[in-house]
Amino acid sequence: MFFETAKKSFLGINNKKDLGSKVVVVPFGLENTVTYGRGTKKGPREIIKASHQIELFDEDLGYEISDKTSIETLKIKPINKNTPQALSELENITLNIIKDKKFPLILGGEHTLTLGAISALNKSNKPITIIQFDAHTDLRNSYQSKKYSHACVMRRCLDLKNTNLISIGIRSTTKDEMSFIKKNNSRVHIFFAKDKKEWDLKRIEKLVRNKNVYITFDVDAFDPSLVPATGTPEPGGLYWDETINLLKIITSSSNIIGSDINELAPIQNHNASNFIVAKLAYKLIGLVFNRK
Repeated sequence: MFFETAKKSFLGINNKKDLGSKVVVVPFGLENTVTYGRGTKKGPREIIKASHQIELFDEDLGYEISDKTSIETLKIKPINKNTPQALSELENITLNIIKDKKFPLILGGEHTLTLGAISALNKSNKPITIIQFDAHTDLRNSYQSKKYSHACVMRRCLDLKNTNLISIGIRSTTKDEMSFIKKNNSRVHIFFAKDKKEWDLKRIEKLVRNKNVYITFDVDAFDPSLVPATGTPEPGGLYWDETINLLKIITSSSNIIGSDINELAPIQNHNASNFIVAKLAYKLIGLVFNRK
């Protein structure tokens, strides 16, 4: 694996090779099946650029996360236009990361990329609980005659053995997807955004307790007043403090084995969304490794 220099890496700091825990940031600007607002291929580069402006001290944890966790960034490479081949490439990248006992954090790119990471982690044959922060269920069996699409990614992940799904922040789905959810209610748990004032946080904690968890965060889970820079924004989304509170519950109760943040579609001369997503990535690293 080839890594970026400090100036081009996430946070823009030197990698600390002497630290025991290591995160590998994987920029993966997949944009093959986007159907409305475009620009996800530019997401990783803008997240990394914005991350250079983050103050490294975390007020919750009481230390600089980067002082305790080594963070390396893979070089950005062109993405294959054939989606299954692109996913296979990401699967191999993820396999190499976990073989080195490092933590994969993938920056997208469209949401389809999650399947590549889950396919790699699934090779351990251990049960995986996928936590999906998203406005959409992404459980279609196909979309526009494509089975490998951002609208189908969670369905494809559930095609794999030993996977189950907890979706948080949902506020857009279809009749067929709802039928699938009802038929698979032992594997799929939905927390609709409309009910967030009544969410049973203890139930979420119980669902993830001591599980191997992969977090996939579609930034359209956020309310568009917070992050408008995404392809299919939906009203009624999550806000920062409630999102971080959920991540604290999940990371403190489970074993987080990997993560991705996807669907940022940068808007020219609008840096707030890029910075919020970069801050989310840094915060997630801190919460995961504070537990580890």
